[in-house]
Formats: sequence, structure tokens, C-alpha cells
Amino acid sequence: MAAKKSSSKKAQKQAVKYAKQHKKAVAIFVCVVLIIIIAAVLFIYLFKPEIFDRALKEYNDYVSQLYNDSPDDDAENVSAKLPNEIQSGDLDSISTSEFSIHFLELGNKYAGDCTLIKCGNTEVLIDAGSRTNSATTISAYVDRYCTDGKLEYVIATHAHQDHIAGFVGKGSGDSKTGILYKYEVGTVIQFAGHNTDSGIYKSYVNAVTYAQSKGAAVYTALQCWNNADGAKRSYDLAGDGSLTLNVLYNYYYEHETDDENDYSVCVLLSHTAEGSTSHYLFTGDLEGKGEGYLVDKNDLPQVELFKGGHHGSKTSSTDKLLAKIKPKNVAVCCCAGATEYTSNHDNTFPTQAFIDRISKYTANVYLTSLCVDYKGGKFESFNGDIVFYMSDKKLSLWCSNNATLLKDTEWFKNNRKAGAWQ
Repeated sequence: MAAKKSSSKKAQKQAVKYAKQHKKAVAIFVCVVLIIIIAAVLFIYLFKPEIFDRALKEYNDYVSQLYNDSPDDDAENVSAKLPNEIQSGDLDSISTSEFSIHFLELGNKYAGDCTLIKCGNTEVLIDAGSRTNSATTISAYVDRYCTDGKLEYVIATHAHQDHIAGFVGKGSGDSKTGILYKYEVGTVIQFAGHNTDSGIYKSYVNAVTYAQSKGAAVYTALQCWNNADGAKRSYDLAGDGSLTLNVLYNYYYEHETDDENDYSVCVLLSHTAEGSTSHYLFTGDLEGKGEGYLVDKNDLPQVELFKGGHHGSKTSSTDKLLAKIKPKNVAVCCCAGATEYTSNHDNTFPTQAFIDRISKYTANVYLTSLCVDYKGGKFESFNGDIVFYMSDKKLSLWCSNNATLLKDTEWFKNNRKAGAWQ
């Protein structure tokens, strides 16, 4: 052992001696290594920006705080051990319903949003994730309900791939599969701000330009909020004022943020019948700080349905928002357990933090997809396509796979703690 230590010290001395005698050579070597590293970083930044985006998401996932989320916002005497009453539906009834809200599976292992709202012959499509190849999956579903080839309203909440890639699709020329190429579009409502200059964003801009050249009106959410340039804050979907799509005010429509998610377009669907009004809230990937502003700057009602913020992230669906809207039903668009953004088990979607907060308000939580093997690309339906629809003056639910509550699934029992559902 003594001989080994002596040999190690001798090697260290020789290394130090060499460095002193060849200072210039060592300095050149260090400089070359640094130049190589810098060049590699610049190459990745310029040609593979998605790697930086993913690294930033990973960092935020571990260190970001839950803005505006404190015990002071918790509701008192809330019990969500039993599910709120909801009527079990069937597929045939959806087409004849007064209106329906569809949360689509996207045909892959990635998180992403796509929501179809149908009222009579009027269709609204909110987002079209998660990848360009999702366009064909989305189209196949939309075609079951959109029989005239026209989407009256298309909403792009923010500029991330998992919300806009399906608008772009694949192909070239007349063979393009993107939603904005395939359908006639009446009005596009899109995010007012963005930071990204990614390839998918540029392709999205081209797709919007194409839709506009075919007659689509294109507005930002800020123009809608201001009732400016032909845009409206409220759109009458039913034609008689009974179902309205209302653009809410988001502080980041007119202020900059480092978080692309906080630019999300936020809308409230409101249905009035027999003197009472029910509400349905969609906030894209709005994060905690944005949710705080959403509560402060809008008169938010309690809602029948909430699209779980940011795929069930720990940084969205904060107590401040939930205490205000007290959702009765929640649909989460994600691929449960996928390690797309993090390897931290508790922070894969839907996160434990999301469960802890949402469980104080409702047990009626449903998910679209389940990741079986992320590296192997294997996934399957969780609840599948999730459809809430108004039938016989009651809100009904139909899911393409099953309507099992999240808390009652094997995945949940094996991967999450029950929170207030215990």
C-alpha cells in the first residue's frame, strides 16, 4: 500500500513538473479543448435548439417554485373522497347532444393537447399536438363530427411543439396533412407573444399564412380581449347566446415572460339553460405565476370542467386557481408516467403535486394515454378519448377505453399517493 502511495505522489510531482516546463503547450491544449466545447455548444444551440428547450424544462422541473400556491388558498372543509355526480354516456348520444367537448388521444408516447368543441354545425379546435404525425390521428377523429370540412374556430394556445405540430402536419404541396391545410378555417385565435424561433414555430407561421390566404381571419388573444380589428372577446357558438366561447385576460398577452407556457391563450366556455350557467375552463400550459394573474384579473366562476393545466404538471393547477374555480371534473391530456421531460418519478405527468392539490376538489379526474415503455415507444389508452357532453340537461361522460377514475386505476395505486382521496 505504501509503495502505491509513493508511486502516486511521484506521478503527481512529474505532472506538475511537466506543466511548469511546458506552460505554453498546456495553455494551448486547454484553449483547444475550450474552443471545441464552445463550438459544440454553439452547434447544438443553432441546429438542435430542442435539446436546450428540454434541458431548461428539466431544470425548471426540479427547481421551480409553485407560484401563488400557499396554504392560505386552500379551501376549508373540502371533501373529494366521493366523485361528483356525472351521468354515464354512450357514443351514439354524442352526435345528437346540445354540445360536446372532446379531449383527443394523439397517437404517440408524448404529452400534447388537442380539444374539439362541437355545437350544432360549429366546431372549435383548441391546439393540435403533440407531433407532426399526430395530424392524421386528429383528422381521423375530427372527421367523425365535422362533416362539412370546416372548422369555424381554431385556437393555438402557445408556440410549443406539443400544441402546434398537428397544425403543420407532414407532406408537401397538395399532400400536406396539417389541420390548417386540410380544413377550411373560419377564425384563428393565437398567442399574442412568444420567445421561440424553432423550426416547428416557423412551419406553424407558414400554415397560418396558408389558412389566411384561403380566407381565415387571424387574431391574437389580445386583439380578442380588446375587441379590436374585427376580433371579439366572446363568440356565440350556438347562435342564440346559449353557448359562448369567451377569451379571458392573461397578463402575458401584453407582457414578456421567459416561460413560453405563460403566453397561453385562456378561454372559458359558458352554457346557459333555464336561467343557470355552467362553465368549462381551458388554460393551455399556463404556469403558476400566470394562473395567479388569471385569478386576479378575471372574474372566474366555479367550473363543471377544467382541462388540467400543463398536462398535470407540478407547476400548474395551483391552489390559488383551484380554490377559485373548484372544478367538478378534470381531464388531463398526457401520457401518464412518460419520462419525456424528467426521470424524477414524482414529476412525470400527472405529477404527485398535481394529485395532492386537485384531490381536494374532485375525484373525477381522467387521463387520455398511458406510457408503457417510453424508450421502446410503447403506449396505450388510459381513459382514451375523453368526451363530456350535454344530454337531457345533464353533463354526461363517455371515454373510448373506459371511464375509470384516475384514483381507481392500477397505475395510480402503483405510482401515486392518494392525497385527499384517502
